[in-house]
Amino acid sequence: MRGHEVNQYVVTRPLYSEDSFKKDNVKVHRYHKSMLDHVKLYFSCSKQKVKNAALTLFPIASWIRAYRVKECLFGDIVSGVSTGLVAVLQGLAFALLASVPPGYGLYSAFFPILIYFFLGTSRHISVGPFPVLSLMVGSVVTKLVPDAAGPSVNSTEEMSIEEKRVIVAASISFLVGLFQLGLGLLQVGFIVIYLSETLISGFTTAAAIHILVSQMKFILGLQVPGFGGPFAIISTLKSIFTQITDSNVADIVTSIIIIVTVFLVKEFNERCKARLPVPIPIEVIMTIIACGVSYGFDFKTRYKVDVVGEITTGYQMPVAPSLEVFQSSVMDGFSMAIVGFAVAFSVAKVYSIKHDYVIDGNQELIAFGVSNIFCSSFKGFAVSTSLSRSAVQESTGGKTQIAGAISAFLAMITTVAIGFLLEPLQKSVLGALVVVNLKGMLMQMREIPYLWRKDRPDCVVWVGTFIAAVFLGLDLGLAAGLGIELVTVVFRTQFPRCSVLANIKGTDVYRDRKDYVSIFTGSGNFFANIEFFREKLIAAVGFNPMRVLRKRNKALRKIKKLLKKGELQITSGNIEELDQPTNFEDFPVQINWNAELPAFIQVPKIDLHSIILDFGAVSFMDISALKGLKALLKELIRIDVEVYIVGCDCNVLEKLEQCSFFDDEIKTSIFYLTHHDAMLHILQKHPDYHGELKQAKADDRTIQHASYGRLRNRENAVPNSETKF
Repeated sequence: MRGHEVNQYVVTRPLYSEDSFKKDNVKVHRYHKSMLDHVKLYFSCSKQKVKNAALTLFPIASWIRAYRVKECLFGDIVSGVSTGLVAVLQGLAFALLASVPPGYGLYSAFFPILIYFFLGTSRHISVGPFPVLSLMVGSVVTKLVPDAAGPSVNSTEEMSIEEKRVIVAASISFLVGLFQLGLGLLQVGFIVIYLSETLISGFTTAAAIHILVSQMKFILGLQVPGFGGPFAIISTLKSIFTQITDSNVADIVTSIIIIVTVFLVKEFNERCKARLPVPIPIEVIMTIIACGVSYGFDFKTRYKVDVVGEITTGYQMPVAPSLEVFQSSVMDGFSMAIVGFAVAFSVAKVYSIKHDYVIDGNQELIAFGVSNIFCSSFKGFAVSTSLSRSAVQESTGGKTQIAGAISAFLAMITTVAIGFLLEPLQKSVLGALVVVNLKGMLMQMREIPYLWRKDRPDCVVWVGTFIAAVFLGLDLGLAAGLGIELVTVVFRTQFPRCSVLANIKGTDVYRDRKDYVSIFTGSGNFFANIEFFREKLIAAVGFNPMRVLRKRNKALRKIKKLLKKGELQITSGNIEELDQPTNFEDFPVQINWNAELPAFIQVPKIDLHSIILDFGAVSFMDISALKGLKALLKELIRIDVEVYIVGCDCNVLEKLEQCSFFDDEIKTSIFYLTHHDAMLHILQKHPDYHGELKQAKADDRTIQHASYGRLRNRENAVPNSETKF
C-alpha cells in the first residue's frame, strides 16, 4: 500500500426500503413463548433442573469441591484471623450505633457469617455489622424506645430500656431479612440498578455525618438522649453543645489518642501494603492497650467513664419478633433491606470482577435475607458487609468464605470465653474506632467538584440525596434521593440534545454539521416526550405543519368563493384534498403553494419536500406516542412534505403494524433501512433537485432519533449509490 492510500471498501447493493428488504429476505418464523409456556417451564421438574436449583441455592457445593487446600488454606486462615479480630471490635462498636448493648454486636459478627458461608455467592466479602445499616436500626430503636421509660414491647412483664431496645432491634432486623428473602425468591435482584452509584455515594456520606454526630456523646462522655424523625441531627447537636462543659476529660484524651494513632498507622498500612505481608492490626493493639489502662487505673471509678460493662457469656435462646414493631416500621425495614443489599452487592461485584467469578444478585438477596432472619432470632441486628473488613479479608490472602467462617469462630470464642476481658473497655474507645473508620465515606465529598465538571445532573443527585439524608433522616433521605434521581432521568429524557446532520462527501456517513459539513441530529427517548420533539421539529424545519395546513385550508375557501363569484378563471387541473374535514375533490385546479396566489392570498412557503426521521435509538412506543406520531406524520404529508423513517427496530415496526398505524396516507413504504437508502431514494424521486444543490446553501438535514430537518445539501455532499471508504 502506498503511503498516501487509505483502507477502503466498496459496497454495491440494491436500495432497500423495509418493504423491498422483506421481499428479498424472508424472515425466519420464530415461536414466541406464551405466559402459559413460561409458567409450565418454571414449574416443570427434571433431574438436571433439581441439580441446578440445588447448586444455585447452595453455592458452597460448587466451589468447595474445587477447593485447593495447599494453595488456599493458609491464606484463608491468616485472613480469617485478621478479619475476625476486626469483626469483634466493629461488632462491639457498631452495636452502639444500633442503640443496643455492645455485647449484642458479637452476635451479629457470628450468626450471619455461618449462613452466608453456605448460601452466599461472593468469596471475599466479610458479612457482619455495617455502620450505615446499624445507624438505621438505631434510629428505629430510639424512635420506638426513647430514653424515657415507654410501654413494653412484645411482653406483659416489666423490661428494662436496654431489653426493649434489643427486642426492637431484633424485630426490625427480622423484618429486613423477610423483605430481602422475599425479593430474592421473586427474582428481583435487579432492583439494585435503580440505586445509582452517585445516589449511594451521597447517601453513605450523609450516613457518615450521622454516625459522626452519634458518636460524639461517647467521645465526649455525655449523656445525650436519642432523637428520631426529621432534623434529629440538629436536636442532637443542640443537646451536645448545651452540655459540652460537662464533657469527661478522660474520654476526650483517650479518644484523641486512639483517633490519631489509628489514623496514622492506617495511612502507613495503605502506603506500604505492598511491602507488608499483613497490615498492622492497630485497632486490636489499641483496644488491648486501652482495656489494660482502663482496668489498671480503674477509669470507671476514678474518672466516671462509661465502659462496655458486662458481656453475656454464651448465646441466648431464640426469641420471636414483635408484630408491633413490624406494623410501625414497614417502610424503615424495606429501606434498610434495599440499602444493605445494595452496599453488599456493590462490594461483592468489585471483588468478583477482580478475581474473575460470577455472583448472583437474587441468590445474594436470599443469603442476606436468611442471614438476617437467623441472626435476629438470636437477638442480633441487621447486617450487610463492611468495606474495611472486606478489604482486610481480601488483602490478607482470603480466597474463599472459609476465611469468613474462621472470623466467625473468633467472634464465638470472644462470646463464650474471653468476652469478660473487654468489660473495662471505654465506650469512647469504640466511638473513636467508629469515627476513624469514617474516613473513606467522608472523603466521598471530593466527588462533588468532579461531578459538577463532568455531569451536573448526577451532581444534583449526589448533593440532593446528601442534604435530604442529613436533615430529614436516612429513611426519608433515601426516598428523597430516589425522587431526585427519577426527576433527573425524566429531565434527561424530556430534554435531550438535538443537532443537525449532513452527509459526508462520497460516503454514507452522517455526522454533526457543527463538526463536519452540514447536519442535524437528536438523542433521547422520542416516545416519552412527543411534544418536546414536535417543538424541535418546528424549530428545525422553520414552520408549524398544522399552521401551514390551516392557512392552506383558509386559502382554499377563499379561492372557492372567488370561483363561485366568477372572479377567478380556471383552465385545467384539479385541487388536492388537504384536510380530512373539508372535501375539495370537485375543484378542477392544482395549486402551487409556493407560487404567487391570486387575490393577494398569502400562505407560508415551504422550501423542502422531504424529511428523514432516524428511529435507530427508539426501543419502545406506547399508545399515546403512537397517536401523536401518526398525527404529526399526517400533518406533514398533507402539506406535501414526504416523510421517511430509517433505522426502525423490528419490534417497534411490529408494534406499529399491530396498532393499525398504517393507512391510505401513512404506508409501510416510508420505512428504509439506513439514512443512505432513504437519501438515494429521494434523489431518484426528485432528479431535478441535483441542479438546485449548486445554488442552495449548505442546509442538509436528516433526523436522528426523532429530530427533524430539511433535505438540502451542498453539491460536494451528494451521496453516491456506490460508497468508497
